Amino acid sequence: MEDQFFTLKEVYLNNHCPECYSREGLHLTFKQKFIEAKLYKAVTSYTEHSLSCSKCNTSIFPVRWTDDIEQVVDYHIRARSPKPKSIKLKKWLGFLFASLLL
Repeated sequence: MEDQFFTLKEVYLNNHCPECYSREGLHLTFKQKFIEAKLYKAVTSYTEHSLSCSKCNTSIFPVRWTDDIEQVVDYHIRARSPKPKSIKLKKWLGFLFASLLL
């Protein structure tokens, strides 16, 4: 079983980076976890977010966030809409079940 993430939403923020003080580089990325196994693919309800600056190429951890950044991130966390949990069987497994029933 392999855990993977797909990008759910990417938002560019207009706040100052706490590292390089640029207003143009901050972007917030939301990712949702999905599992791909031999028999099925499943989207889980687990999401994570990360904040990074493309100007100075650094990840900005919550310890370094200013109050303004924290308010904007909280807003986007409330506004995100993750995909619902789902499980999808692989095609060859469906053919196997169909052949067993017939």
